[in-house]
Amino acid sequence: MLWFLLCIGLLIGGYFIYGAFVEKIFGISQHRQTPAFKQTDGVDFIPMPKGKAYLIQLLNIAGVGPIFGPILGALYGPAAMLWIVLGCIFAGAVHDYFSGMLSIRNQGQSIPHLAGKYLGKSAKHFMNVFAIILLLLVGVVFISAPAGLLSKLTGWNVSIFVMLIFSYYLLATLVPIDKIIGKLYPFFGALLLFMSVGLTIALVLSNEHQLLASYSVSDVFSNLNPNNMPLWPALFITIACGAVSGFHATQSPLMARCVENETNGRFVFFGAMIGEGIIALIWCALALSFYDGVAGLNAEMAGNPANLVYTASHVLLGSVGGGLAILGVIILPITSGDTAFRSARLILSEMFHTSQKTLPKRLLFAVPLFIVGGILTQIDFAVLWRYFGVANQATAVLMLWTSSAYLLRHQKLHWITTLPAMFMTTVVISFLLHSETLGAGLPMMISTTAGIISTLVVTALIIIKGKQASELGVLNQDDDVIKD
Repeated sequence: MLWFLLCIGLLIGGYFIYGAFVEKIFGISQHRQTPAFKQTDGVDFIPMPKGKAYLIQLLNIAGVGPIFGPILGALYGPAAMLWIVLGCIFAGAVHDYFSGMLSIRNQGQSIPHLAGKYLGKSAKHFMNVFAIILLLLVGVVFISAPAGLLSKLTGWNVSIFVMLIFSYYLLATLVPIDKIIGKLYPFFGALLLFMSVGLTIALVLSNEHQLLASYSVSDVFSNLNPNNMPLWPALFITIACGAVSGFHATQSPLMARCVENETNGRFVFFGAMIGEGIIALIWCALALSFYDGVAGLNAEMAGNPANLVYTASHVLLGSVGGGLAILGVIILPITSGDTAFRSARLILSEMFHTSQKTLPKRLLFAVPLFIVGGILTQIDFAVLWRYFGVANQATAVLMLWTSSAYLLRHQKLHWITTLPAMFMTTVVISFLLHSETLGAGLPMMISTTAGIISTLVVTALIIIKGKQASELGVLNQDDDVIKD
């Protein structure tokens, strides 16, 4: 119980203390006009109040990732909660803040444009392709999960819900952002927060299930996985959205086009990630507590986190409360899946320099995306999730390096993004080299050593290039030269 409360307290403290520090390093300007006003188009660039933008950002980034990921990560024991706290504060929230604020500084542009501007054209071309693939994977993963839960609740065929969700996605992708997303998502965000708090209170008051009662302090620093899975580097791929997630870099520009003032950036971007971290902590703690140990969790979950979601919600909150909680879990991925397709449409429009003010031009990019997405839904969910996890963290790596290049160019403290970029680069490379299903299947020692060496090489190249850009006066090409 105390460990859980300490983790929550650290996340909240991280927002006020480290968030303010990151904001100071970035250097906001309350007088600079944001893209929401500068480029208002009534479709994607629409000014929104801070509270509404926060709730929409939270719904956009919080798919099934901060629920399914932490539940699967709970198999490693309380160490998963430690990663959620440290990863969220020092990597995830920083990543989300820079992906949002750099987009604001660059006319609301998406991650491929930012990568191209600060890392070079090769990075831009790579990210154009990679981001589209990631967003399609996200959209499909976030169809399969809620469709499966709805099928479990109603007994209807899962294909029916796949078609219904796809239809909604198409509508939400095409209409102006304030028509559906702007009106419904703040309400859904409040439901999400209510669900998370309700489950926590029910778990604390439960006589049968005690919060983290089965674990000692030493377990926090141990690998308790009953399947003998190595904690390094798999845990840091398994728990993505609750700690650090590249998917968020594709979502932040949506709200960067709607933020009214740069002073709102910490609350909207850094704060939404902290909120997602709290949600991840709740589900991780619930998974660790509900079956009295990781062995019981492993047996009862049977490889599908949705089983825990369904059972725990009904047991802790009853039929009505449990139904509302499951509804929240269903809404989460749907509200991220539709914005994934929306982001993909906008990235394609930026690639081909096509205005999105008219419906026919939005359909030009949306229809092919949904055709490909429909084909991908035929692939097994477990396979999709593995590829999504790796692609997700690789995208986070590139966004963090983009942020470091920006800070180096402007002679600011780049280590706030460089250190998490180095860690996550090592994680991704080590995982790919070690994984037998997705990578080379090399021994762990060789994979980790190669990951560290590769990371050091990349770090040196980024720092050298960033300092060269600063010395050559590339700063003058940026919006940052505008003074208050």
